[in-house]
Amino acid sequence: MSAGLPGTPTARAAAAYARIAEVDRPEVWITLRPQQELASEATELERRIGEGEDLPLAGLLLAVKDNVDVAGLPTTAACPEFAYPATETATAVARLVAAGALVLGKTNLDQFATGLVGTRSPYGAVRNALYPELISGGSSSGSAAAVALGIADLAIGTDTAGSGRVPAALHGIVGIKASLGVIPAHGVVPACADYDAVTVFAADLDLAVTAAKTMAGSDSRDPRSRAWPADVRLATSSEPKVAIPRPADLAPLSAAYRAAFAETVATLRDQGVAVHEIDISPLLDAARLLYDGAIVAERYAAVGEFVDKGAAGLDPTVAGIISAAKELDAHAFVADLDTLAKTRATALPAGYDGLLLPTTTEHPSIAEVTADPLAINRRLGTYTNFCNLLDLAAVAVPGAPTADGLPFGVMVVVPAFADQLAVDLAARLTGTPSPLLVETGVPLAVFGAHLRGQPLHWQLEQLGARFAGEITTSDAYRLTALDTTPPKPGLVRHGEGRGAPIRGELFLVSPGGLGRFLAELPPPMALTSIELSDGRSVVGFACSYDAAVAATDITGYGGWTAYLRDR
Repeated sequence: MSAGLPGTPTARAAAAYARIAEVDRPEVWITLRPQQELASEATELERRIGEGEDLPLAGLLLAVKDNVDVAGLPTTAACPEFAYPATETATAVARLVAAGALVLGKTNLDQFATGLVGTRSPYGAVRNALYPELISGGSSSGSAAAVALGIADLAIGTDTAGSGRVPAALHGIVGIKASLGVIPAHGVVPACADYDAVTVFAADLDLAVTAAKTMAGSDSRDPRSRAWPADVRLATSSEPKVAIPRPADLAPLSAAYRAAFAETVATLRDQGVAVHEIDISPLLDAARLLYDGAIVAERYAAVGEFVDKGAAGLDPTVAGIISAAKELDAHAFVADLDTLAKTRATALPAGYDGLLLPTTTEHPSIAEVTADPLAINRRLGTYTNFCNLLDLAAVAVPGAPTADGLPFGVMVVVPAFADQLAVDLAARLTGTPSPLLVETGVPLAVFGAHLRGQPLHWQLEQLGARFAGEITTSDAYRLTALDTTPPKPGLVRHGEGRGAPIRGELFLVSPGGLGRFLAELPPPMALTSIELSDGRSVVGFACSYDAAVAATDITGYGGWTAYLRDR
């Protein structure tokens, strides 16, 4: 069970139903599982825990957006006539359940995941968890509200236009939208199949990352799913640079949100992060293609034939958007794809660890959205709509609150597969340690010029290597000072008890990065297995025996930096 979330699974399940009754928000749920059914699952989970199973999410309560399948429950996509009994659980949900999560039920959404407001549902408009007269944000409205109300620990959302991020911003919680395909979409009712992402909400970054990491990994049943690439970056640079929009690109923000964004940026600067303004107008132009261009034809391809039948439960705004897409020309779709390809090539300028954006533009009331459903929805997606179109990842976290205390959210946007960089920067914004999302790194031990602060450390940063701690070798090694430029030590194994513990540092490097590192390694250096004092064996730097014999023995210093200090 996760630290900071005490209680047995049965106690937590009982507390969730008590909380559901206490908050009295029936519009959050479309299908809520019977309490006794969940209690039985919790009891079985406790048995598994007692037998020593490794269940990182044991007993945590999960709410699932009702366009995502859970076996034994109906999937409605917020349209009663569309409902079908799910016979199989979606891959992402199944992986969370396998890790010990308990599914509470299915949550309300903007119908067919079309909208950012949370009001487009025959099951009712989902009120904001903190301010009931305001919108919850959509389309993953019920999922975000379930977390913000303290009912669920985790919630599944989906995100095509921003639905896994806007509701997070309006509730002051965390939303992770990984690179497209990293979390498989098998078992999800498509909105725009090429641009849909399964997302997760949680109250804090650490738990959200744990869930995202658990769900990640390709699935042959989802042809669009993707694995982390061999050269995936595992950390930001030691002195990160962040891009922010120029003032002209922040014009869509309400005055309160503009002030909150400025305060959030100031906090990042105070932490020593270099912040630079850039022109994001090409991104904002691309964002308009999701609904105002031919790309919206993907929504018709997903559920258009059903919508054409005119079911009584169709939301008129949603039905209008989807039906209108039927008339779009194929050549217009191809032209929009060409525009996106050209924009994608230069979407984020090189040299930055991430782009910091306000998640959305304002926090309207339910009454305001009812009076003007299209224009407000369009504004809410100003900074989110382009992300999936351009194959970008994003982590949404709370920023500085507005002057009147309302939540304000920001997101760190990064290129595809740079998700860990977004997590690292989000951790700076939340003032918490950065959790590890990408676990494909290979441990690499360094002992000299690649140590932090040493002249070749930039090579590790260039590969996106992640510092994993200080280490010492076993007593089988001796250290020498080689005659190289820049100066380097040479580590050589002499045998158990024939050397001394040598201090170094451990980094995680992507498999592709390690291969590149090895290919460019100059003589007399080599990579080999290094025995550590704690019994582990890791890949690390050594040198050829003949070079070490010809060099000065500095084993007595116990490490390269100690030797340098004494020179």
